[in-house]
Amino acid sequence: MGLVDRKIAMVTGSGAGIGRQTALKFAAEGAKVVVSDVNRKDGEETASQIRKSRGDAIFIRADVSKKADVENLIAKTIATYGRLDCAVNNAGILGSMANLVEQDDDNFDRIVDVNIKGVFYCMRAEIDAMLKTNGGAIVNLASIAGLIGFPGLAAYVASKHAVNGLTKNGALEYAKDGIRVNSICPGGINTDMLDSVADQATDGAQNSRQMMDPLHPMGRIGEPEETAAAIVWLCSPEASFVTGVHLPVDGGYVAA
Repeated sequence: MGLVDRKIAMVTGSGAGIGRQTALKFAAEGAKVVVSDVNRKDGEETASQIRKSRGDAIFIRADVSKKADVENLIAKTIATYGRLDCAVNNAGILGSMANLVEQDDDNFDRIVDVNIKGVFYCMRAEIDAMLKTNGGAIVNLASIAGLIGFPGLAAYVASKHAVNGLTKNGALEYAKDGIRVNSICPGGINTDMLDSVADQATDGAQNSRQMMDPLHPMGRIGEPEETAAAIVWLCSPEASFVTGVHLPVDGGYVAA
């Protein structure tokens, strides 16, 4: 028996990185998985990997910044599997780095559309579905940037603080309906997004990734699989009394 045996799980932004590893972890722990991503090729590859491991998975393309896409994603999930037990709102973007005064309007708006509105659209549709089937668990991907500030990332930091705010309110509003809502706050994780942060911070200098290791008290960045393990645990019955939590998975970064 896996942690989420026979559960129906949906993961946005699961074409790569933390999202892909989360989808794979759900499948390994017994869930049927709805893989979703704006990139069809990457998303289909994740679903294919699950099926090759004898798991059950489908791919549904969605741009979470578009309400109609999100509503279609949840409707197709219900049409295929009959319910939604676990939802992971992972899709998000970093945007370009600039101090607040130099922030570009279009960059700020795009981050808001994906990272805030996207999570809002997803939560609204997911909770509506879960209310009809006696509950479920939602995990939103925030960041340590949702707990502290980072110079040059004002829009991203604001968006991830908003994700934690949505998480807290969702947890309070639907606790008595059997719906748990938590967020994960990763530190530096071995993903393309981390490469983007490091490259922008160092103007593309070689070995920019290495500068991230000593910032974490454990002396290294994390792996996507480590974040995925925490996400699936939060969705499992083992976390049945956990809601409204913003869980850092950061090698001690915010404790320093």
